[in-house]
Amino acid sequence: MLELTEVTASYGRSNAVQGVTLRVAEGDRIGLLGRNGAGKSTILKIMAGLLRPVAGHVSWEGAVIDHLSPQRRVREGIALVPEGRGIFPGLTVDDNIRSGAYPKRSCRRRVTQLLDAMYEEYLPLLRGSRPKLAGSLSGGQQQMVAIGRALMSEPRVLLLDEPSLGLAPQAVEALYGVLDVVTDEHRAVVLVEQYVTQALRFCSRAVGLKNGRIAVEGAPEDLAATGLLAELYLGGDVGSQAGDRGPAMAQTNGRDAR
Repeated sequence: MLELTEVTASYGRSNAVQGVTLRVAEGDRIGLLGRNGAGKSTILKIMAGLLRPVAGHVSWEGAVIDHLSPQRRVREGIALVPEGRGIFPGLTVDDNIRSGAYPKRSCRRRVTQLLDAMYEEYLPLLRGSRPKLAGSLSGGQQQMVAIGRALMSEPRVLLLDEPSLGLAPQAVEALYGVLDVVTDEHRAVVLVEQYVTQALRFCSRAVGLKNGRIAVEGAPEDLAATGLLAELYLGGDVGSQAGDRGPAMAQTNGRDAR
């Protein structure tokens, strides 16, 4: 569905990502992993249209969408849950979640159906908090509100930037329980996460980034077994050692491994 091809993006004169190629298919659970500043959040911003590449392109179902605004990408089926949640603390839980259906505002009946289904299927833990101000909720509940808001646009690709940031372990477990329900054979999730253990449990594919490039990519169990992810976080030279790992590593980006 969604594809980055040889994408490079910059903040001023500094390249945040360089030559990144990444494909997202239906039902994928992709974890973007790496140290702070590796380019993880930048990739989500490129996908969501908040940052345009200076080289390469972004495609949606085979068509280049570099020119599409973030609003248009939401309508196409790409929704971002930003780092820090970005909820409206002075609005009720209901109004926060309903705001995600803005592209469908002309069809009130559909919006009502989506809202009711949200609490029934995905967010039963928030059912009793619908009239409460979102700012009065716990951090974990606020993150669920942010996810619910994104789901109201009926996305086919859900982008999540640091969803467990600042949450207690129990809240993280509850949050990933929601994400397990959210992901199905038609909806993909691309996840930026520092809580590596939880991310590896959830994801079907892990992508390790270093200095804005893909250093390693493959099945989480394979990468964990080889120790490549540990090297990535500890600052080891993942690329130069990748070629010696043999078949245990599912995939590497040969260009970035040099």
